[in-house]
Amino acid sequence: MSPKILAFAGSTRIGSYNKQLVKVAAAGARTAGAEVTFLDLRDLPMPLYDGDLEAAEGIPQNAQTLKKLLIEHQGLLIASPEYNSSISAVLKNAIDWASRPAEGEAPLACFAGKVATIMSASPGALGGLRGLVHVRSILGNIKVIVLPDQIAVSKAHEAFNPDGSMQDAKQQAEIEQLGVNLANILTKLSA
Repeated sequence: MSPKILAFAGSTRIGSYNKQLVKVAAAGARTAGAEVTFLDLRDLPMPLYDGDLEAAEGIPQNAQTLKKLLIEHQGLLIASPEYNSSISAVLKNAIDWASRPAEGEAPLACFAGKVATIMSASPGALGGLRGLVHVRSILGNIKVIVLPDQIAVSKAHEAFNPDGSMQDAKQQAEIEQLGVNLANILTKLSA
């Protein structure tokens, strides 16, 4: 059975470098036999997490949709932009809503035991590396196994071709390999 991987970026910007980046990794996962679903968080807008809102109205429909997708996939490819040396608000908010348990559901049901690979792209010199520290910490604390290999693409505004591939063939191969490695690990875990 092919491993199922959910690929998304912590950005809603149409021309997001991180959306382009995660698609390169997703292509690698597909070549390794994984079934990959690309999710654009722009398509699942959610209000800022608010305990009073949750108490009054429950978990928003788009958050429920995200949780369902997370539950259906064993692996995660996440490209996270760096905003002021940390995680983007849209990614953190999506994680916060998805972490809320539905009635009768085990705590962190959509995150516990998932395997993730993280990456980032930024116009800056560090490529979003500082933000990945926060992403890794958050995911680890909600029971996601985060693989050690990650990539931070600096000067992202110069890194991509118009078709979304990387200008640097070696970098393209390294990013695809992130997807291959995730697919291979998920296949081994399910054996």
